[in-house]
Amino acid sequence: MTARVSPTTQAPEAYRALAGVNTALENSSLGRKLIDLVYLRVSQLNGCAFCVDMHARDLIAAGEDWQRVNSLSTWHEVGFYTDRERAALAWAESLTKLADTGAPDETYAALEPHFSKKEIGELTFAAAVINAWNRIGAGLRLPVQAKPLKAVTP
Repeated sequence: MTARVSPTTQAPEAYRALAGVNTALENSSLGRKLIDLVYLRVSQLNGCAFCVDMHARDLIAAGEDWQRVNSLSTWHEVGFYTDRERAALAWAESLTKLADTGAPDETYAALEPHFSKKEIGELTFAAAVINAWNRIGAGLRLPVQAKPLKAVTP
């Protein structure tokens, strides 16, 4: 598969601006692992092959357990995720499926024991930015390259 359009070539200013949001989030107190879990889960929901591949690889390269990465699509059914991660994943899913969920009060309330108001804002931006990237990746058919995973060795 080849990309329909190269976002870095045909829309470089917009690409850099959106990438700036990612850079700001990397410096947040949420932690890279939680952000990548959210990015991967939202990408799974949106069916963005490019982003699913990228964020699964990022998690594995950072030392995340393969079973947690592999089971993320079934996080509701397994006990591999902390209450904090579960609250973040539920919030990200509710924002991704906004037309169906309306971002319910109970899903927001579940964030409050685990996140500061600032972190809730950052988490909301993380869900928003990956939804934007997914629409770019899936819409423009960004290709996934076959290559071996690089895991962290102990």
